Parts: sequence; C-alpha cells; structure tokens
Amino acid sequence: MDTRRLFRTFALPLATVGLLVSGCTAAGPSSGESDAPGAAGRAAPSAALKPYYGQKLDWRECGVPGFECATMKAPLDYAEPEGDSIELAVSRVKAKGPGKRLGSLLVNPGGPGGSAIGYLQAYAGIGYPAPVRARYDMVAVDPRGVARSEPVECLSGPEMDKYTQVDQTPDDAAEASRLEQAYKDFAAGCEKLSGKILPHVSTEEAARDMDIARAVLGDEKLNYVGASYGTFLGATYAELFPDRAGRLVLDGAMDPALPARELNRDQTAGFETAFKAFAADCVKQADCPLGRTSVADATARLKDFFAKLDASPVPTGEDRRLGESLATTGVIAAMYDDGAWPQLRSALAAAQDGEGAQLLAMADSYYEREADGSYANLMFANAAVNCLDLPAAFDGTDAVRAALPTFEKASPVFGRGFAWASLNCGFWPTQATGKAHAIEAKGAGPIVVVGTTRDPATPYKWAESLAGQLSSGRLLTYDGDGHTAYGRGSDCIDTAINTYLLEGEAPQDGKRC
Repeated sequence: MDTRRLFRTFALPLATVGLLVSGCTAAGPSSGESDAPGAAGRAAPSAALKPYYGQKLDWRECGVPGFECATMKAPLDYAEPEGDSIELAVSRVKAKGPGKRLGSLLVNPGGPGGSAIGYLQAYAGIGYPAPVRARYDMVAVDPRGVARSEPVECLSGPEMDKYTQVDQTPDDAAEASRLEQAYKDFAAGCEKLSGKILPHVSTEEAARDMDIARAVLGDEKLNYVGASYGTFLGATYAELFPDRAGRLVLDGAMDPALPARELNRDQTAGFETAFKAFAADCVKQADCPLGRTSVADATARLKDFFAKLDASPVPTGEDRRLGESLATTGVIAAMYDDGAWPQLRSALAAAQDGEGAQLLAMADSYYEREADGSYANLMFANAAVNCLDLPAAFDGTDAVRAALPTFEKASPVFGRGFAWASLNCGFWPTQATGKAHAIEAKGAGPIVVVGTTRDPATPYKWAESLAGQLSSGRLLTYDGDGHTAYGRGSDCIDTAINTYLLEGEAPQDGKRC
C-alpha cells in the first residue's frame, strides 16, 4: 500500500465502517460574527476581530525543504471573540514563477480531520501542476482541532486498538450493548481530554478561520482547492463570505442539504457502487480471490469471508488478530483508489489463507496508526467535527435496527456496518450546532464542483446537488472510479481546473471527461 495516506489521493475518509464516524457533515450558520451569510463578504470585521485580521505571521523554516511554517491566532469562540484564542498551524511554499503571481492558493484534503499541512508538504506543494505552483503560493492551514492546530484527543493507542476491533455488525443484544458502550467510552475520552475545544471545531468556525488566513496572507479573495469534506468547508466559506470567494474548486463534493442519516445511507450506496466496480474488474483477473464468475458471486464470497472472520479472526503476526471489523475497514480503504485494487486482491487472498497482515496494514493506514502503536488524531477530529456539524443520525440501538433494511438495500456488503457506525454521534457530549441546509452563496463568482461517477465516499449525485444549489456552481464530471478527480490522471479534468485557477475561466456547466 502507498502509505502516504490512502494511496494516490489525499482526500480523506468521510465515514468509516470502523466505528468512528457518523458520516459526512453539514452545518448551518451561526451568529458568531456580525456578518450575516450572504452579506458577510461585504462587511468589515467587527472591532473585536480586527486584531486577528491584522496579525502578522512570523514565518520560519519547519524541517521540510522549501516550506515555511507559522502560527496564526483565531478566536476560540466567534460568539465571544474577546475571549480565549486558539493557535492554528499554517504552512506555505512560495510561488517561484515564471508568470505573474496570483496570490495564495489554500488547499484542504478533507476528512474532516485530515492534515492540510501534511497534504501540502507531501503532495500538493510538490505535486500539483507546475504552472499552478509557479504562480500561487501554496498554503495550508490545519483546521482547528486537527493535527498541528490544538488537536482533539480521545483515546490512547492501546485504547484505539481495542476500539477498532469492536464488532461493528452486532448479531445479538449483548454485542449491540458492547458496541454502544464503545461509542460512549470514545465520547467520554474526547470530553475528558479535549472538553474545552470540542464545542468549537465546527465547519463554520473553520471557514471563518480561513477568512482570517486570507486576510493575513494579504489576499483580497480566497482561492481554494478542497477535496472530499474540504468541499463542504469551501462551500461554507462561500456562503459566509461570497464577495471574498475567489477561484474555488470543490472536488469530490458533499451535499450540505442532507441530514446525517441520508448522507450515511447515500455513502453506503457509494461504497457499494465502488465495490461492484472492483468486483467486475476482479473476476477478470487470474488472481481474483472472489472467484471468476460474476459480481454477484464475488459479493456473496466477500460476505461469507467477513462472516468467517466474525466467528474466527485470523493471525497477523502481532498481538492484534484480523476480525471482521478491521478487515472491512481494509477493504473500504481500497475503494478510494482503483490503483489499490491489485493490492486488495493480494490482501484478501492472504487473509483467506489465514494470514491477515496485509489487510490489517490497509486498515492501519486508513486509521493513521503508526508502527509504534500510536494514532494520528484524524479519527478523533473526524468524530468531533461530524458530531458538532449535524444532529446524530440515530439516538439508540432500536433506531439503528429499524433502519437496517434500508442500509442493507443500499449495500448488501457494507450496509449493516455503515448503519451501526452511524450511531456514534448519538452519545456525543457536545450538542450539535449545525443543521442540514442548501448552500447558495449568492454573489460569489463561478465555483467549480467536481464529481466522479463511481466515487465511493462522495457519491456523484452529491456533486450534482451541490452544483445545483450554488447560484454560480459549474459541474465538472469525471466518468471514472476512485475518490476525487483532480490530479488523478485525467488530462481533461486537470486542464479544465488549471485553466480556471490560472486564467479564471471556469469550465462550461455540465462538462464531462
């Protein structure tokens, strides 16, 4: 596996069958600043916010050649901006030309919980098309609660190991009770270790932070490329500050108008679509461990494989054994990028032979588990943001059971696990502050919304919906597999986005590649 974090793309998981995430997020506007959505871009910062907008960044070397780092302050609570502040990590690599400098281009890989700085330094700042990097300072801000920006913490490494192995498809009341208790323990750990920041890691607050970043970077407007959950962050920015929205690319788009349960069910169907594409390819390969007859047969074989692991986990060469939960997460990880399909075939074959190390490594990469047993804070921040941005999909085990048929219809392979994973926010210690709503961002310039037809994590219909909601949305479609489209090998997609970023010419609405 390419351990750079989910293969060739850095767009991070919106949901996982591994117990953590309730699904994608959507938040409604609050009154944290005097600027109202739709008018915010025309209003000056309030007096209490002016010190934040006027701060100067002290750039320094940060151990990665060519990149600089700094720390930016923002209010912990935008409703009380004169109160405590929060420190946010920022990194950049300057434009080197040729061509006229176009300002800053902020990037975010998604999650929520993905490190934008990690994405910048490992990929975007060195791997984005050279003409884009030549004319933009490439910039990343780790969102509040994420990675280098006062990260949310919840569980120790050993506690996370135990948590990720809890049976996520309970067969009886006792197993359901253990799963419920795992969610409660996770939430209690977050409250104990990060109680001060938990109420203040919403997407809206992160979008307001981006406007401070825009100002201190010296840009009149925000230019931005967001992937996966990063599309919701970018759309929220455009809603709050339409007149300050510059060239925005939203790749692998979310639908902010859907409540949590519908988002989770749609995503369940998205992974089913991706698995069918994998299975259709697999049965054509000589090394396919799911047979070589049909997609239906491959589906039945995978379900049978998961059932066997549920009853009898296999060794991995370390203390952890590969059970159904970790195996499912490993398979989910490979759905993000069709380049991972050969490795998934190998890992499944090995696990069927009683060697679970390969599939465990894929699950570990998804969870950002390090070799020493520690975990990055991706999954902690993921839950914290999701549970704040939307009311919980379910409030108890009875509600999950009632919804199981619709989830299993969406995906015979993954439906039960995704339904139970949607329960985690039901026990969150902080009340949700957001709500599902359409985002229009009236007054913003053209916003490019990118959708991939067989995207597992952000189903294509979400891109269609977001592009339709945005008053200036332009839908750009990639007919292909995997999560997100920019920089994944399509010259058609890359050319359209590069032209927009460099020349301001958005593709025609409905363009397909």
